[in-house]
Amino acid sequence: MHSPAKVSVVILNWNGKHYLEKFLPSVLKSSYPNVEVVVGDNASTDGSKEYISENFPTVTFISNKENMGFAGGYNAILSQVEADYFILLNSDVEVTETWIGPVIELMESDSSIAAAQPKLKDWNNKDQFEYAGAAGGFLDKFGYPFCRGRVFDTLEIDSGQYNESEEIFWASGAALFIKKNYWQEIGGFDADFFAHMEEIDLCWRLKNKGYKIMYCPDSVVYHVGGGTLNAENSYKTYLNFRNNLFMLLKNLPGEKVFGIIFLRFWLDFISLLKFLLEGRFKHAGAINRAHISFFREFLKNKKKRIKTTASPNTKGLFKGSVVWEYFVRKKKLYTQIVQNN
Repeated sequence: MHSPAKVSVVILNWNGKHYLEKFLPSVLKSSYPNVEVVVGDNASTDGSKEYISENFPTVTFISNKENMGFAGGYNAILSQVEADYFILLNSDVEVTETWIGPVIELMESDSSIAAAQPKLKDWNNKDQFEYAGAAGGFLDKFGYPFCRGRVFDTLEIDSGQYNESEEIFWASGAALFIKKNYWQEIGGFDADFFAHMEEIDLCWRLKNKGYKIMYCPDSVVYHVGGGTLNAENSYKTYLNFRNNLFMLLKNLPGEKVFGIIFLRFWLDFISLLKFLLEGRFKHAGAINRAHISFFREFLKNKKKRIKTTASPNTKGLFKGSVVWEYFVRKKKLYTQIVQNN
């Protein structure tokens, strides 16, 4: 019998001591036999370090000298962690005792699986899927992300409808399992993203090299969500719109990239008008700033395009427009949207 793969659960923390108090004990109860728990800290000022050393001496604590965001923060911490598998876990996630084993078993079964996610449910409403990842992430042709179990603001109740393990397009950054060698091969997250969409960009880069991203329903975790930047924060709007455009420029096939981005500008303009009509002027301004930043960083991001394999893995890319299906055709559920795709 060979020993089980070494797994490091790495929780990135930024002034989240209250979450560590609440949820770290569940992580330490994980039943997997070969696991290390690491708290990577983004220069917190709330006494997180002292709290960990006093209460959880078995937890490894690694500090960054400044807040490097989600993307840069994880890159810096994971460069100092040794394991076969990394699990990037948000500090506001409660795990179940057996959450690690099924995902590792699934990933060990196929060398082309680079990353995976468990079933993500809502900590505040435990029979419902959670916004950040639900039962696995997908992308439409204009780069809009959606999930099985969550399309825009429509969340489904989990009644076992997504209990099959399935290949997806992106795995949630709230509980992202990734093989260390693939993390290193792809260069980790794009630190320029700071926060938001970096896990979709990471998965897309892996898919462009032909690798698989999986969803494992036999593992369940509960996510609070919106822990760092809530939905009403206009900076979050800025990051989401800017990073989505960065991601399209970096990852779309060469023959499609400019046509899709041109159409995206018009769709973003509609979003901007909608914010204006709702009196949400900061959010409208955030979209404008996102577009300016996209052009300012255009050449830098164009250089990041990686040579894709002859056969990139497009499983999980929806050929239509999720915006059209949801808002115009009033299809609110994943199954209704993709049934004829």
